[in-house]
Amino acid sequence: MDTAVPLVEAPTLWTMVFGSGMVVQFVLILLIFLSIWSWAITIAKFIQFRRARARSDQFNEIFWEARNFARIDDSSRRLSASPLAKVFVSGYRELTHMLQDTDEGTKRSGDLDTDLGTVERALKRAESEESKRLEKGITFLASVASAAPFIGLFGTVWGIMSAFHGLSQAKSTTIQAVAPGISEALVATAVGLAAAIPAAVAFNYFSVSIRHFRNSMDSFADEFLNIARRYFVK
Repeated sequence: MDTAVPLVEAPTLWTMVFGSGMVVQFVLILLIFLSIWSWAITIAKFIQFRRARARSDQFNEIFWEARNFARIDDSSRRLSASPLAKVFVSGYRELTHMLQDTDEGTKRSGDLDTDLGTVERALKRAESEESKRLEKGITFLASVASAAPFIGLFGTVWGIMSAFHGLSQAKSTTIQAVAPGISEALVATAVGLAAAIPAAVAFNYFSVSIRHFRNSMDSFADEFLNIARRYFVK
C-alpha cells in the first residue's frame, strides 16, 4: 500500500526574516536601511556627476572659443553645476579685484609673481571646495561597502548560536530541528552582501570620476594662470 509523503512548503524570504530572532531582525532592518540610503546617495551622485560632466563640456567649449573673460563670466552663471565654471568664477573675481586696485588696470612686472600667487590661491581654494562638494556622501558608500558584510555576519553568527541553543533544549536532535534556524540566520549574510556590493561598485566609480574632475580642474587652473600672465604682461 502506497503512503503519500507530505510536501513541505519551502520557506520564503519574508517568512525567514520575520521568523528570526529579535537580534537578527534588528540586523536585517539596519542593513535594509543602509542599503536604501546608499542607493539614494548613488542615484543622487550619479545625476550630479552626469550634470557636472555635461556642463563642464559646455564650459570648455565656451572658454576656448570666446577667450574673453567677461563673456565667459556671463556664460558661467548658467553653468553653475560645472566645477570648472566655479573655479573660473573664483579666479576671475580675484583677478578683477586686483585690477580694480590699480590706476591703469595693469600691474608692474615686479608685482606679477605676487599677484598671480593670489589668483592661484583663489583657484586652489575653489578646487578644494568643489572637490568637497563632489566627495559629499562618498564616504558613506565606502562605510557601507566595508561594514555591511560584517554586520550581516554578526547577525548570522547570532542566529546560528540561537539555533544550536534551541537544539540543546529540543527532544529531537536531527538536522530538521536546526536547519530552519540556520537558514534564517544566513539571510543576514545575504542581505549584508546585497547592501555592500552595490555600494562598493558605486564608491569605486565615483572615486575615479572625482579623480578625473580634479585633473580637469588642475589643468584648467594652469591654463587660467597662463592667460592671466599674458594679460598682466601687456
